[in-house]
Amino acid sequence: MMRIDVSFPGGLRVDASFDGFTVRTDQPEPWGAGSAPTPFDLFQVSLATCAGIYVLSFCRERNIPTEGLRITQRTERDGETGLLSLAAIEIGLPAGFPDRYRNAVIRAAELCTVKRTVENPPRFTVSVASGSGEGRGEGA
Repeated sequence: MMRIDVSFPGGLRVDASFDGFTVRTDQPEPWGAGSAPTPFDLFQVSLATCAGIYVLSFCRERNIPTEGLRITQRTERDGETGLLSLAAIEIGLPAGFPDRYRNAVIRAAELCTVKRTVENPPRFTVSVASGSGEGRGEGA
């Protein structure tokens, strides 16, 4: 189980701390200061970087040179809901990449845990922690 603690350092900044790391987020101007990516930006980045680590690992396990390897992700959002409607990941293969591995490297990228989690969403629960102010009545 992973524990992430969220703090609110000011303005519309929201930080998440876990395992000795802190991930900072903010909202774009004029609502926030634009000092960091939004949480939704980080979600999208997690898709691309997750695919990237699977592709990189695929190449390294086969001693395939990775100079020139790249991942490009393009996303589209639904105009009504604001939710992602498309995440298209393109793998830019390095010069000399063996043709016999082209389909296999795609399958490797498709193993990305973030992608698979979106395709098979978890159950979510939201609750109020004990001692966090409940029971004080309205306006307290």
